[in-house]
Amino acid sequence: MNSSTLFFLTLQPRYNSLVPQSDKLHVLFVCLGNACRSPMAESIARHHASDIIEPSSAGLYPLGSISGLTLQTLLANGYPVDGLSSKPLHPEALHDSDLVINLTGQPIDHLFTRHPNVEDWNVEDPYGQDPATYQRILDEIESRVLSLATRLRAVQPAANS
Repeated sequence: MNSSTLFFLTLQPRYNSLVPQSDKLHVLFVCLGNACRSPMAESIARHHASDIIEPSSAGLYPLGSISGLTLQTLLANGYPVDGLSSKPLHPEALHDSDLVINLTGQPIDHLFTRHPNVEDWNVEDPYGQDPATYQRILDEIESRVLSLATRLRAVQPAANS
């Protein structure tokens, strides 16, 4: 999906109709273990784009906890870590999302065949690497999240009011 596709991005009906509809776009960040990249993206989006994005994250093969270096890197850069957890990708999460960001580094179209809005971000997995790699990956994800927020604000002006 490219930025021109975002023009047609609309809020999806929610799986749980008891949850009030939001003007924010529900963005689901998906990586392999939900321990590094997708929690980083979730925290960054929550911090910088809470006016337009309702972020969440999940993993194809969740590790069950967030990497210690992920938490340290987020905190060192002023990002909140409260509420972050490593969890599996559930069909309800896909259904409730307006946009899925694939951070797995692999084309996984077969998982998202019924979802109309998927964007692939080819971001290296820092798991098991040194702190400098975690910082580099955080910087890359931060840049991408900020760019996404700018694009979404441009096509969803009502959510800013």
